[in-house]
Amino acid sequence: METMHLPTDEEIGKAYDQGQKAVIALFHTTIGMLVARLQVLEDRVAKNSQNSGKPSSSDGLNKPAPKSLRKRHGRKSGGQPGHVGYTLKAVSNPDHVKVYSVRKCQHCQMSLRKVKAERHEKRQVFDLPPVRMEVTEHRVEVKCCPQCRKESKGEFPKDVTQPVQYGVQVKSQAVFLNQYQMIPLKRVSETFEEFYGQGLAEGTIVEACQEAAELVAPVIQSVKKYLSELAKVVNFDETGLRLNCKLYWLHVACTSLLTYYEVHAKRGQAAMDAIGILPGFVGTAVHDGLKSYWAYEKSRHSLCNEHHRRELEFIGERYPQDWVTKFGDLLTEIKKAVDLARGTQPCLSEAQLSDFNCRYDELVQQGLMANLPPEQSETEKKKRGRKKQSPPKNLLDRLHDHKEAVLAFMNDFNVPFDNNQAERDIRMMKVKQKVSGCFRSEHGPKAFCQIRGYISTAKKNGQKALPALRLAFAGTPFSPAFVSLDA
Repeated sequence: METMHLPTDEEIGKAYDQGQKAVIALFHTTIGMLVARLQVLEDRVAKNSQNSGKPSSSDGLNKPAPKSLRKRHGRKSGGQPGHVGYTLKAVSNPDHVKVYSVRKCQHCQMSLRKVKAERHEKRQVFDLPPVRMEVTEHRVEVKCCPQCRKESKGEFPKDVTQPVQYGVQVKSQAVFLNQYQMIPLKRVSETFEEFYGQGLAEGTIVEACQEAAELVAPVIQSVKKYLSELAKVVNFDETGLRLNCKLYWLHVACTSLLTYYEVHAKRGQAAMDAIGILPGFVGTAVHDGLKSYWAYEKSRHSLCNEHHRRELEFIGERYPQDWVTKFGDLLTEIKKAVDLARGTQPCLSEAQLSDFNCRYDELVQQGLMANLPPEQSETEKKKRGRKKQSPPKNLLDRLHDHKEAVLAFMNDFNVPFDNNQAERDIRMMKVKQKVSGCFRSEHGPKAFCQIRGYISTAKKNGQKALPALRLAFAGTPFSPAFVSLDA
């Protein structure tokens, strides 16, 4: 925020000497500065997770009452018809059966030991058996040739390389707990001690994570190549990350089936160039409007309309204007029309497109007329850079200048309405920092990004996290069929 300077005694005296008009002008200028400054401060306080891009964790104790942008659908709460439930159900072939016999009649006390049971009532208990670490000793034969008198040895399995080592199952579970469930190293060691009676050294867990990252690296590079060269629509986002108590940036590029993460010291174009996906990308990039994304002119662009709806919510609260609510309703109406048409027709009808485009332009023009830029007086000193504008004017300029990107989802059904895919994929990285704090070395975030990207991609393609890690440690990491490993 700019430093505000109140009129000095000399300026006040000069205005007084010049007469009433000069005093009034100075008064209006000073009051105008104070009002503008007060407006900025009040706007800052009024922002929360529901009307801006601020995270919900920043709401603190003044958390706003829940308020959804969704309209009521009239259905009852809970599972809807067709929902696949996960109720515990009895099995036909239990592992163990215990029979409790009736020894005497509960009424007349007659002995029933030799009476055959007419039927059984069944109840099943699902539980885990006691689990302990199992040790397998691998031995190779050593034989001496009776002819040449030289020794020959058998061959150990390829994954048995040390005199004493942990196997695939142990390493997979250690990586699963630390990297996927984000449990700190010490607590992972305690978990193994409690579950299996064998605690792991923290260094062992770190080594398992580094090994997993190296094993899945070919898959991650193939995902990166596919996103940069073959994907038609990719979601992009970035968020702050702490490395050695310094601010770094975690970048994500993803689709509904693929996820790629990378950490860089910068946020903007320098980082995006170094990561290497956007420079050659010719599809549609979905993002939140960060200035650096617009530098990639080969790409088509799509802006996140969920960001726009939150901004409209804020402007409606702080700057009530007629066009605000109507524009939010228009975005919702277009989204409903697209959702209804998707799957049954390739695009909206010409009549629908014409109607939506006309209403869009009319509302933007209405908003621009209601938020004209202030006229600069001849006596006012000209300042370098872009003149500060109100939040409504900033939003309206974006809606006017980037209309094609705002309505990309309307013109191409492959493009989503929002950038929620990238925000969902990036959210767990923030949870990691809340649980374990910052990373201590560059190896940590690199391994974390590779493993999380691999697991996220596997889960998006119907695989479970732990089996996918087992495949990686077995030397056959999971890779989607449409992604080539020749990258």
